[in-house]
Amino acid sequence: MESPFKEDIVRGKVALITGGGSGIGLEISTQFGKHGASIAIMGRRKQVLDSAVSALQSLGIKAVGFVGDVRKQEDAKRVVESTFKHFGRLDILVNAAAGNFLVSAEDLSPNGFKTVMDIDSVGTFTMCYEALKYLKKGGPGRGSSSGGTILNISATLHYTASWYQIHVSAAKAAIDSVTRNLALEWGTDYDIRVNGIAPGPISGTPGMSKLAPDEIDNKAREYMPLYKLGDKWDIAMAALYLVCDSGKYVNGTTLIVDGGLWLSRPRHLPKEAIKQLSRAVEKRSRAAPVGVPTSKL
Repeated sequence: MESPFKEDIVRGKVALITGGGSGIGLEISTQFGKHGASIAIMGRRKQVLDSAVSALQSLGIKAVGFVGDVRKQEDAKRVVESTFKHFGRLDILVNAAAGNFLVSAEDLSPNGFKTVMDIDSVGTFTMCYEALKYLKKGGPGRGSSSGGTILNISATLHYTASWYQIHVSAAKAAIDSVTRNLALEWGTDYDIRVNGIAPGPISGTPGMSKLAPDEIDNKAREYMPLYKLGDKWDIAMAALYLVCDSGKYVNGTTLIVDGGLWLSRPRHLPKEAIKQLSRAVEKRSRAAPVGVPTSKL
């Protein structure tokens, strides 16, 4: 689809995207690059990073990849510093690195729970912590007029409850809290805007292949408000909105991009039966005698 944004909307900006070598992270990297930004991507697998960088460069995008694990503070520090040394500035940090798998609570080991928390929650904060120096107003490579932007990729799993996702629900709830608190503190002190995006089910992503494999007969589409999966493009466009001037007054918000799925519930009755049932209930209610309550006091 054609972008609704001007092609130079983030020209001159430098963005660092964790988990930027695949899935949603790669699409955000691609769209930021197509709209003028220089891109640094971080990930654990060199082969994936090299392939992603080559794909970005083939589109004329200035791109570089750095191998690193967001769970390790020394890696986070090294990648942030390397991005600054390579491009001379850092304007946007996107925390898209994540871990996920289906597992019931009783089959999830404490170590498995901790691993997802470390990648999603601790990793997000660690990257923010190391990037602060370069994102704050007046920091290296920045003027004194404005700070940079942080975008954290979250989910809607924790808004109610989700089957076999206790580890990810806890991790994403923590990310949303980090987003709000940093928006308050760093927005006030350093002019850094901090927002999030909560994607719904997005086609063609590693997450969907893990959480909704072909072996599962998933009937969710029968009651999804928009009756379809989202595209990675949808998330990238939301990301562009939040990091460019169109989102300059948005801070501390997690934007839900899921077609209304988190609001949905299965229908207990088909629409055609509602009128008939409603009339029958109303008729019975009117026909019933009205008793006068008496007090026992």
